[in-house]
Amino acid sequence: MDFDQLMARHKDAVYRQMVRMCGNADDAADVLSESLLNAYRAMHQLSDETAFQSWLAIIARRTCGRLKRKEALAPVLRLAELSEQGIEPASDAPSMDSQLIEEETKACLLQVMAELPPLYREVYELRDVQDLPASEVAERLRISVAAVKSRLHRARALVRVGIDTSLCS
Repeated sequence: MDFDQLMARHKDAVYRQMVRMCGNADDAADVLSESLLNAYRAMHQLSDETAFQSWLAIIARRTCGRLKRKEALAPVLRLAELSEQGIEPASDAPSMDSQLIEEETKACLLQVMAELPPLYREVYELRDVQDLPASEVAERLRISVAAVKSRLHRARALVRVGIDTSLCS
């Protein structure tokens, strides 16, 4: 059997494997094309035509692996290229303005929480601040989950009103 017949018979199965491995159809198609070219060049090394599909799949997996490694290194290479050009990327650190706004928001929230009646403050702190599940909050406070939900709903409404009013000025 010649290469074209083997390719026609097995390329679709290998393509489906590459879609799963590479993560998208475009990369899979590129990998399959490159793999078919490599297989054609190395066809003389294949001794058993019945092993063509698994042989092609091995070539394709290696090609996909190289593509993924190349993609993973792309951001680093771009940063190195920018650095060579004298361009330094912007810092990921938050700006002074955003830090100030965040601090003011936290202070406001703490002030509003302090103004909540204890009945609602406990539920709000455990559920929304400490991020505990409703069942655990109910167990700690010895109330039902429905009561937790009701109190939390009321607490959130009071927090919104507190933030919207002049409590945080």
